[in-house]
Amino acid sequence: MTTESTESKNTQEQVTPDQQAADLANDIVQEAEAQVEEQHEHAHEVISDEQERINELELALATAQATVADQKDSVIRAKAEVDNIRRRAAQDVEKARKFALEKFAAEMLTTVDNLERALQSIDKEDESKKGVIEGIELTLQGLTASLEKFGVKAVDPQDQPFNPELHQAMSMQEVPDVAPNTVIAVMQKGYELNGRLIRPAMVMVSKAAPVIDTKA
Repeated sequence: MTTESTESKNTQEQVTPDQQAADLANDIVQEAEAQVEEQHEHAHEVISDEQERINELELALATAQATVADQKDSVIRAKAEVDNIRRRAAQDVEKARKFALEKFAAEMLTTVDNLERALQSIDKEDESKKGVIEGIELTLQGLTASLEKFGVKAVDPQDQPFNPELHQAMSMQEVPDVAPNTVIAVMQKGYELNGRLIRPAMVMVSKAAPVIDTKA
């Protein structure tokens, strides 16, 4: 045996049990650290997967909420539009109901005018015409009542202020002790149908007297 081999053998034999235990403990610690590191990496991967899933769910929830909000707005707008259509339809029906008789009523007014003129022109002092007068009056009353039943109302502005929205001035005349722009005579009554004018009253209106220059 050579001297070098003898020294190596002696060196190996000089390793104490404490040293061996320390080396073993160090190996165990390193293996444990490696396992902990591996578990930490695995846990990190699990957490990352869970977080990604959470993010996906949050995005899906936000999308669903936005869709619900849009659908709610659409439903509200659709309901409002339906309500508007229903209201306009009801208004159109009401207008049609109120003014469907406008042309017919206008034609009937000619008959009313003729009956009134007949009463004005007939001699009421003549006893022989008493029956005729009563017949005309009853006919006029019945026709007027029927027109009023359907919303036709007379505009008779005698002695009232002139209103250009309801009256048509046929002439003007100075009348003492009467305020200017006063209806002094109704030549033909006007009529309204449910508040809408279908014929203006034809009237004579008073006017102010001319100013006399006393200095002349």
